Amino acid sequence: MDKIEPRTLPGFMELLPSDQIIFNKMKEKIQKVYERYGFLPIDTPVIESSDVLLAKAGGETEKQIYRFNKGDNDLALRFDLTVPLAKYMSLYYHDLNFPFKRYQIGKVYRGEKAQKGRYREFYQCDIDIIGDNNLNIIHDAEIPSIIYDTFKELGFEKFTIHINNRKILNGLFENLQLSKNSVDIMRIIDKIEKIGKEAVITELEKIDVSRDKIDIIMNLILSKGTNNEKIELLEKLKIQNDTFITGKKELEDVVKYIRMFKIPESNFVVDFTIARGLDYYTGTVYETFLDEYKALGSICSGGRYDNLAEHYTDKKLPGVGISIGLSRFFYQLKKENLIKEEKNSVSQVVVIPMKEDLNEECIEIANKLRKSNINVDVYLEDKKFKNKFKYTDKLNIPYAIVIGEEEANNKMVSLKNMQTGDQETLTIEDAIERIKDN
Repeated sequence: MDKIEPRTLPGFMELLPSDQIIFNKMKEKIQKVYERYGFLPIDTPVIESSDVLLAKAGGETEKQIYRFNKGDNDLALRFDLTVPLAKYMSLYYHDLNFPFKRYQIGKVYRGEKAQKGRYREFYQCDIDIIGDNNLNIIHDAEIPSIIYDTFKELGFEKFTIHINNRKILNGLFENLQLSKNSVDIMRIIDKIEKIGKEAVITELEKIDVSRDKIDIIMNLILSKGTNNEKIELLEKLKIQNDTFITGKKELEDVVKYIRMFKIPESNFVVDFTIARGLDYYTGTVYETFLDEYKALGSICSGGRYDNLAEHYTDKKLPGVGISIGLSRFFYQLKKENLIKEEKNSVSQVVVIPMKEDLNEECIEIANKLRKSNINVDVYLEDKKFKNKFKYTDKLNIPYAIVIGEEEANNKMVSLKNMQTGDQETLTIEDAIERIKDN
């Protein structure tokens, strides 16, 4: 029989157990912080009806969607977790309490060109706070507090949350009679970290923004100073535009409340270059960067939007949220050697019989350990004794319990510390305490 070559499709991530353990721990830490702030879990289907999923889609997004027919059904794979949330909110509106705080961690699918760190199937870790008709601006400051705690939980110290308000930019463009180009200008500004100041100026000129107006825009977005000095700069511009004034007030409030949440000043910055390319953001926007690894790009982003579910309901549901692209972030950390393999197993101890006729005793001991919430592996293969320890070593399991006839007869165990090589004979109760203490 001809063999089929085993292969994984480009753009799909598969990990060996040692990496998967690290990945899972990161995911669990993110979930732990989300729940600490009162966010409730939801899980939406990976497959949706195409008309539901594509209600907000268009342009490049629609081209990237995996779409197929099954019988008479026109179906698609979800491309983010925001559109399914919008459907969810509309469907279960009368069953939910507002403000509704939800988190979802799951896979999404985009048929974009596969390249290193860019996946067609990848995990997103999203939170959103949804209001019923309105949502207090203080929630815009709560989100950076969650970002801060999340990345602290993941073990990072030097990171900065960049904050802006799109109303400031929109109001500036209105004041400069550039409203018709505002979306294009936003997208160009949002690329300044990647392409630089001169390239941004060139692209603005290509869409017929005059040089004097470019100078005004660039002077604002490249302004330096403390957070307070940047906010004061907005006042000094003396722009009499309602959108601009509202954005300025909202930014002032968000900064005030962020300080109330006790986020260190070194971990957040007002940054007028942050625009977020997606045009459904209407107010506060965020991008988060690792200070010593800016080349990784934004590792967590999001913002405020006026009406999440406008394509599905007449109810006005404003919200604010963020997303962490976990698969890409994990790839980048591995590439930069910022995370290391820890072990190839989740077991704390492996139980090893010296002879095959002691398997029953080993299984009984393993059951006792598991009842004490200890992760246990039992080596049940009929191999040489050195192979059993080799198995334990390769998986970096910290302890081995060895059961021979003497241990079985005396109702004792031999506990070996695989790192130090120390071995001692103990009761199973003492062995449990020793394992739990380390």
